Amino acid sequence: MTRFASHPSVLSLFASAVLAVGGATFLLAPAPAAAQAAVVPTVPPAGSVRGLPDFTDLVDQVGPSVVNIRTLERASANSGSGSGPDEQMLEFFRRFGIPIPPGMTPRTPRPDRGGPSEEAQPRGVGSGFILSADGLIMTNAHVVDGADEVIVTLPDKREFKARIVGADKRTDVAVVRIETTGLTAVKIGDVNRLRVGEWVMAIGSPFGLENTVTAGIVSAKQRDTGDFLPFIQTDVAINPGNSGGPLINMRGEVVGINSQIYSRSGGFQGISFAIPIDEAVRVSDQLKATGRVTRGRIGVQIDQVSKDVAESIGLGQPKGALVRGVEPNSPAAKAGVEPGDIILKFDGKEIDKSVDLPRFVGNTKPGNKSAMTVFRRGSQRELSITVAELEPEKPEVRASAPEPSKPQSSNALQAIGLSLADLTAAEKKELNLKGGVRVASAEGSAARAGLREGDVIVAIANTETGTVKELEAALSKADKTKPINVLFRRGEWAQYAVIRPQR
Repeated sequence: MTRFASHPSVLSLFASAVLAVGGATFLLAPAPAAAQAAVVPTVPPAGSVRGLPDFTDLVDQVGPSVVNIRTLERASANSGSGSGPDEQMLEFFRRFGIPIPPGMTPRTPRPDRGGPSEEAQPRGVGSGFILSADGLIMTNAHVVDGADEVIVTLPDKREFKARIVGADKRTDVAVVRIETTGLTAVKIGDVNRLRVGEWVMAIGSPFGLENTVTAGIVSAKQRDTGDFLPFIQTDVAINPGNSGGPLINMRGEVVGINSQIYSRSGGFQGISFAIPIDEAVRVSDQLKATGRVTRGRIGVQIDQVSKDVAESIGLGQPKGALVRGVEPNSPAAKAGVEPGDIILKFDGKEIDKSVDLPRFVGNTKPGNKSAMTVFRRGSQRELSITVAELEPEKPEVRASAPEPSKPQSSNALQAIGLSLADLTAAEKKELNLKGGVRVASAEGSAARAGLREGDVIVAIANTETGTVKELEAALSKADKTKPINVLFRRGEWAQYAVIRPQR
């Protein structure tokens, strides 16, 4: 809304006016001359009002460093080849796991020409940006994944065949190289200086439209959408073909790689995600040096810590990473980590959320000896752990259920709805436990807490329970008017339940 009353000359012009309200007419009398003279223009505080940003200089500065990337795939002519109706949309469907609509297929059969010749067919499009003047280019791993040929087109329309230096699917970062020199490299920015609400710009090739510029603001930082990456969320328009292009701040520095969007319709809906450039550079340095990324692992399966669990076990705030399982002979097992532990610190770094732990461990060099703080049954413990190298995931092995022992149920157990049985020697060996109590049935308060038949309780009220007798002793000492925490195993995973008193 325009504010006419911000200048004395406007006041004098509109000093008398007619105001109509509900059919009645009111005459506004002229303001006294003294009052008119006293009015001065309203001056906003310094820095509180800014004009809309002008991106033209940024485009001139960064535009020469942004490239278009096309990928080709070789296929025999007599086995069906040719490009589909819209390779850009196909790249989008492949990237986000959307079923390809009927009629839109990546290959159109061609007649047999009598020879087994191979033809390179379009596979997808993406973007990238120049890291160094000698032809090193960064993009997304999914842009070049599975490609037989990678073609890079520079802003001056020169085309080069690129060699894939390395790609890391876990972070979706790839580095390719073209044989040329004298290129204009981007400036790398500091992600720590990036602020929510700050203007940012993207340059890329959405739907193959090269050197397309879009802009918006940073919507959020540290958005958890992956194991190893805290993404930057923006409202910059990102579409198929933008993948791998730079996210640029108002200083002309690259702060991220545009990688993903959130969409229910298949098109841009105002939410896009970028890989922080500091994480991407860390990955690219390893790719340049060895062609692969080496990460650390300690051999634990983790979950988040809920507010109820944190309060019931005496942790207070819901923080850290809850250990649900420990791999046999893993670094964590050798260090003494147990299911039910809550890891609060790793290598001196606070673990605020469970997703922090994989990032800290993954960025640790294998072989490094690190300190770790865990919370176990009401107190903190310091452990020393030697980080191993992350290996490909192994398939889960399900063991056959051992013969159960006879259930027991005292008055105290019936009050919370539990029928329990001691673990047999075979069950202890199978579950790799020294002791524990198997749930034969769960009703009432226990069932409402999430316990069910087959669960194995290893601690109650912060007290280890190797037998039903030990559990009953710990339960008798617990305050029945307050929630009681239960640490239990379900299969290979450990977790907490909170049994609340009946009201």
